[in-house]
Amino acid sequence: MEKTIDESIQGQALTLEGKKENTRKLFIESYGCQMNFSDSEIVASILAKEGFNTTQNLEDADLVLVNTCSIREKAEQTVRKRLEKYNAVKRNNPKMKVGVLGCMAERLKNKFLEEEKIVDLVVGPDAYKDLPNLIEEVDAGRNAVNVILSKEETYADISPVRLQSNGVSAFVSITRGCDNMCTFCVVPFTRGRERSRDPQSILEEIDDLVNNNFKEITLLGQNVDSYLWYGGGLKKDFEKASDFQKATATNFAKLLDMAATKYPKTRLRFTTSNPQDMTLDVIEVMAKHPNICKYIHLPIQSGSDRILKEMNRLHTRQEYFDLIDNIKRLIPDCAISQDIITGFPTETEADHQDTLSLMEYVKYDYGFMFAYSERPGTLAERKMEDDVPEATKKRRLAEIIELQRQHSAVRHQAYIGQTVEVLIEKASKKSDAHWSGRTTQNTVAVFPKENYNIGDFVMVRIDECTSATLLGEAVGYSKNN
Repeated sequence: MEKTIDESIQGQALTLEGKKENTRKLFIESYGCQMNFSDSEIVASILAKEGFNTTQNLEDADLVLVNTCSIREKAEQTVRKRLEKYNAVKRNNPKMKVGVLGCMAERLKNKFLEEEKIVDLVVGPDAYKDLPNLIEEVDAGRNAVNVILSKEETYADISPVRLQSNGVSAFVSITRGCDNMCTFCVVPFTRGRERSRDPQSILEEIDDLVNNNFKEITLLGQNVDSYLWYGGGLKKDFEKASDFQKATATNFAKLLDMAATKYPKTRLRFTTSNPQDMTLDVIEVMAKHPNICKYIHLPIQSGSDRILKEMNRLHTRQEYFDLIDNIKRLIPDCAISQDIITGFPTETEADHQDTLSLMEYVKYDYGFMFAYSERPGTLAERKMEDDVPEATKKRRLAEIIELQRQHSAVRHQAYIGQTVEVLIEKASKKSDAHWSGRTTQNTVAVFPKENYNIGDFVMVRIDECTSATLLGEAVGYSKNN
């Protein structure tokens, strides 16, 4: 999953049946993609049953866990800096234990213990159920490591704790791992092969969220369009399945249709999509259901066919255009965002211009743009020379960002004069007298609070906009309220 966030998540006190008496305090942070955020909620649930309450105060923690990302070098550098902070705190609280979770833990394994002396345990994304045993090892004075990747683990039987939740929106993980061996990406090595979760367990988790008044659910996966449930097992083994399993299999379009039909008053989102796997039936399901948000995050990475091939992206520029055309034909008001990497090995000025021309064709609502950095263990790092000068990378990145800024401004200005549905999520950061929420297109809108509340669906007339935010006035409740 290539769209990234960088967010500290500390939770509230937990009350789960069947747990040990809560006498210890857990401080947990997550960096990287939404999947890490979701995984941290699973970890908090597992440890709540072992007697841990989460705390927002690092200094009070008995156990500090950082859930890490390896998709870019900067993400790993951020984690290293946080470990320095933990080390300073630990000098005043020597009993505090520190653990590293997630993709960086899986990539470095035992090496983490050598490089970061403060670290007591290292746990990969598929080993969180082993945390109680690992913590016992640490309590006994021994370092503990479990980074074994699983072919079956989906955590479908774990009810996540919603950490620092706004009570409005939540993530539900539907797949784990990735089979798309993009040459720049570490995910297949840190999260393993693709496997999907039983659709019934997904619907049950959504049902629990709906019953607790959550209004918006985001279905998560490294590649949600690859979702395929045929009774369990890796996606790559589907061809070996029985005729009955194949005939009764649930793909992503069917899952999306089931969820949207069962919960018509609940907004549904999903991320992330891979262009090679997004099929027409997914777009048709989105067009069919008004409660499926009209927004698709659709990473392209490069507009050059030659670079796409070097990246092992299994689609062409024209196939991407065809997909965009189908989205705009069936869902004219759909917002589309991108991931783009500039400066990939061997990228020429002509390749760069292909990316800019693709952006001109699509005119994305917004995007996530980065200069290429080698990731250890990837095919690009092993087989390709990082031969684009840093100055060239920075200049090309600046040009991509500027073009995206122009397109985002045009997209935002098109809302002026329209009345749109907004789900209120929180108070505005800039004004306590205003609410902040998102449209179905995932655009942030801010408007005066009046008598509305968090979780309300409100119709908002857009009067003006900034480069990133719509500004307006509420004109009444939505029919979905």
